[in-house]
This record gives sequence, C-alpha cells and structure tokens, in this order.
Amino acid sequence: MKPFFELRVYEVLPGKMNEWVEFMEKTIIPFQRGKGMVIKASFVLDSTDSFLVSDGERSLSSVNDGNTFVWIRRFESVDHKKDLYKAVYESEEWTTTIAPTVAKLIDRNTIVVHNLSSTPDSLLK
Repeated sequence: MKPFFELRVYEVLPGKMNEWVEFMEKTIIPFQRGKGMVIKASFVLDSTDSFLVSDGERSLSSVNDGNTFVWIRRFESVDHKKDLYKAVYESEEWTTTIAPTVAKLIDRNTIVVHNLSSTPDSLLK
C-alpha cells in the first residue's frame, strides 16, 4: 500500500482554542513526533464557504467558525499507522498525562478522521 494522510477534525470546547493550540504545539505534536508520527500541518478553521447555483446564478455563503481544529498526519501504510497508534495512544505518558488534558479541551465525541490518498499531481505525497 502506498503512503496516505490522515486529516483529523476536532471540535474544541468553547473558549479553549488558544489553550488547545498551545497544548498541541508544545506537548502533543512534539510527543507524537518523538514516537515517530509524521505531522505535516495543523490549522484553526476560521470560516466555511458554501456555494450554491440556483437559476444559473452562483451564490456564496460564509459561516465563521473558530472552534474547529484540523491537522494532517502521514503514514507509510495501514500497518505503520497501527504501530504508531499503539506507540502513542497506549503509552503511559499519553494515558496518564496527555489524555486527561485533551478531554478538558476538545469534545472527543466529535473527532472525525479522514484517510486520504494523494492524487498523481499532488504536491503532498
């Protein structure tokens, strides 16, 4: 199997985005990279644009967000992903130190994970 990406989408609890971003950048990302995770990018979703074509007219609707966090990780294969998940999410540091803080900052029931394969001309491989 060829390498693929994981696009992860989290809903951050109201008023917790700054704290979440700091925790991600200072704790989670360095910890996961130390375990071998390849983290390509992280983002705060500012707004979402929706397009509609009606009677030949195209219209745009924008909705501000600010509570959604998105990040991208890369894996060599499904087995590679499974091995890294085990190394990260079953570690003592994750279960006793990191996970309890995560639960205070994001709604873990809203986590969505998309597995993506690059198209032939994609710059991200």
